[in-house]
Amino acid sequence: MNFRSRKQDEPEINLIPFIDVLLVVLIFLMLSTTYSKFTEMQIKLPVADTEAQRDYPKELLVTVGSDGNYGVNRVAVPGRSVDNLAQALRDGARAGKDTVVVISADAQARHQSVITVMEAARRSGLNQITFATQSSGASPGKTASQGGKK
Repeated sequence: MNFRSRKQDEPEINLIPFIDVLLVVLIFLMLSTTYSKFTEMQIKLPVADTEAQRDYPKELLVTVGSDGNYGVNRVAVPGRSVDNLAQALRDGARAGKDTVVVISADAQARHQSVITVMEAARRSGLNQITFATQSSGASPGKTASQGGKK
C-alpha cells in the first residue's frame, strides 16, 4: 500500500474561450452600431409671409440692432440695460397697459437682446408682445407683423 499523498494539480480557469466569446460580442456590437455626426445647424432668421404692418396708436415699436443697440419708436435708447429700456418703454406707451410691443429685431441680433426687450416689457407692465418679420418677397425696408400675446 502506498499511502503517500499525491500532489494534486490546482484547477485552472481557461480564459481563451472567454476571450473568444468577448471578441465575437465586440465585433457584433461594432457592426450593429449606427454612428451619427452632429453638426451645427445653419438657420436664417426671420422671414414670414404675412400682411403688411400697419401703424396703430397702441403699438410701441422696439428695434433691436445686430450690435445690441435698442430703439423705441425710432428713437435710440441710451445704454443696453434692462432698466433704461424699461423706462423708455414706459415713456413710449401711449395706450398704457393696452399697448402692444412690436419687437423688430435684426436677423443677426443676439437672442439675449430680444429676451432683454421682453424682460423690460414685463417690468413696464406691457404684456402684449408681437414680433415683426420680413416677408420673403419684400424688400428689406418692408416688414410684416407676426406674433401674439406673451
